[in-house]
Amino acid sequence: MTNNVYRQKITETLEENYMPYAMSVIVSRAIPEIDGLKPSHRKLLYTMYKMGLLKGNKTKSANVVGQTMKLNPHGDMAIYATLVRLTRGNETLLHPFVDSKGNFGKKYSKDMSYAAPRYTEVKLDKICDELFKDIDKNTVEFIDNYDGTLKEPTLLPTTFPNILVNANQGIAVGMANSMCSFNLKEVCDTAINYIRNENVDIAKYLKAPDLSSGGYLIYEKDQINKIYETGKGSFKLRAKYNYDKKNNCIEIYEIPYTTNIETIIDKIVDLVKNNKIREIADIRDETDLNGLKVTLDLKRNTNVDLLMKKLFKLTPLEDKFTCNFNILINGSPRVLGIKGILKEWVTFRINCIKGRLSYDIDKKSDKLHLLLGLKKILLDIDKAIKIIKDTEEDKNVIPNLMKGFNIDNIQAEFIAEIKLRNLNKEYIINQIEKIDNLKKELKELKDIIEDDKKIKNIIINELKEVSKKHGKPRRTEIISEEHIEEINEEHLIENYNVKLFLTNENYLKKISLASLRAYSDQKLKDDDFIIQELEANNKEELLLFSNKRNLYKLKIYEINDCKASSLGEYLINVLGLDKDEKIIYIVLSNNYEGYMIYCFENGKISKVELSNYETKTNRKKLVKAYSGKSKLVRMFYIKDDVDITVFKNNKKALFLNTKDIDIQSTKTSQGVEVLRLGKKSKITDIKIVDELN
Repeated sequence: MTNNVYRQKITETLEENYMPYAMSVIVSRAIPEIDGLKPSHRKLLYTMYKMGLLKGNKTKSANVVGQTMKLNPHGDMAIYATLVRLTRGNETLLHPFVDSKGNFGKKYSKDMSYAAPRYTEVKLDKICDELFKDIDKNTVEFIDNYDGTLKEPTLLPTTFPNILVNANQGIAVGMANSMCSFNLKEVCDTAINYIRNENVDIAKYLKAPDLSSGGYLIYEKDQINKIYETGKGSFKLRAKYNYDKKNNCIEIYEIPYTTNIETIIDKIVDLVKNNKIREIADIRDETDLNGLKVTLDLKRNTNVDLLMKKLFKLTPLEDKFTCNFNILINGSPRVLGIKGILKEWVTFRINCIKGRLSYDIDKKSDKLHLLLGLKKILLDIDKAIKIIKDTEEDKNVIPNLMKGFNIDNIQAEFIAEIKLRNLNKEYIINQIEKIDNLKKELKELKDIIEDDKKIKNIIINELKEVSKKHGKPRRTEIISEEHIEEINEEHLIENYNVKLFLTNENYLKKISLASLRAYSDQKLKDDDFIIQELEANNKEELLLFSNKRNLYKLKIYEINDCKASSLGEYLINVLGLDKDEKIIYIVLSNNYEGYMIYCFENGKISKVELSNYETKTNRKKLVKAYSGKSKLVRMFYIKDDVDITVFKNNKKALFLNTKDIDIQSTKTSQGVEVLRLGKKSKITDIKIVDELN
């Protein structure tokens, strides 16, 4: 039995199956268009408009969801989730489109779930007047819905750049969109000035993004300008907080748009558990009907400013909003800066107004045509009545009127439909007096529709009206980058006393003094032994000298704490040493004050200032840290000059003070000869006199 296997090239599969899916997601789902709406938003809002919810009372959300399914063939909960995001109660949008009643959850909480649609009520918010203005006057194109039973708009004729006013995010196939929101007043002001002068400085009028969550925006001019120019970039947001001195607690009441209270609390709890933050005694979510509130109870004598700087550094209390102004323009995705968006919106709005003007011209022209026909019967009303009266068959009334007064079919139909009571001179004269006004209005409309400058003036006046009616103060406060004091990594490091142990087998143990007091017996590998001990604090810098004349630098906090029962850190792994390389001496940098003393087998001693090892960049390794011309007997650090004893292999010794040794200008200098040596003599050791006592 043979199996019939259908084979198809992968490229054909992608082209026939995957590409249509990808384009559908891009064009019909995830990316907003120039009216600032995705298809799901537009279908939902238009359904509510057709339900009379722009001016009527609220209705159950379930009713809206059910009606929307006539345009949007998705599951009811998917539609309801879209509705929730558009509501005033959810607080996602700077200018919500839906006035709501009931529990719609909160943007700033992932655990605060919204109620079922049967319990909540909605209607369109007042700002939707601007979304649907003149929608029935051919301002936008209408298409069939998915089953051809209804018509729906391809765009909404929004009278302001809604694309910039409300945040919008979506992930398509191979591309994404992330629109931040801007203050409505600022957007309208910017659009007005752009229409007047396309070379306008956008940043002069559009101060910075403005988000519904409030908080602070850290203004970095270069980043904001990059977003304005390219449509891509990012900016930082910070939470707002109060310090309650009486109760010694911090109350966080506004957080970045990009995060939620649960994520923040979880991160703070982790920091406290891991002892990275020790100032917090308790944390509580006290969010209620009055709004967001997270309370941090503090321990006594806490430095609040330093704690908040740590939290901004380590938690989403400071977060980043990444912008990607990817918009569908005539069905094609394009990433645009602010001027590019305004240019496309103005073009779109001009077409909307031209559509409205054409609609008005057609309607007024039709009315004028009817009145011109009515004017012809003014001279002889009795004749019109007689024609109708003498006509024996109903079907001949219209032809007889057309013939009797030299009018067309439409005019005759209009005259024939006039009520008998209106066939008087007063009614007819009143109607005819409208002719001159209609001619004047038509001339004005035709003048406007042919003049883009006049249309732009209409747009400007509409923007002024929108700003006046719906403008609100900024929610997100702007603070300059210069006023933000960033803390470095060392501010986040706990400072405590430690003891360091260097072993012969290249192990380094860092043990806190508290742990050392509890467990003093040191665990070492077989045949290993401690060659140096050093007391330090956790924030100091450690210099490590190797037998290959290399110097390595480490912050002590970079070394993991261990217990006496542990072997410690294997320096070959930590520093990347060669297999035959060993660390032979360690010293604290001590602000690079003091000297290194190098004693060589050939009788020479080099005295080098420790500052010679200081670098402007954070270099982790320096080569040729000391001379290699003769075998090194010993090295040690001194802060001030000391008495030393130099031992020879013939059991003789020399006593001197390091002040008598000249300071060398280079690290690799052999130094000065302190002992004259015979052919078989050499230096075997050097000790500080205090070490001998």
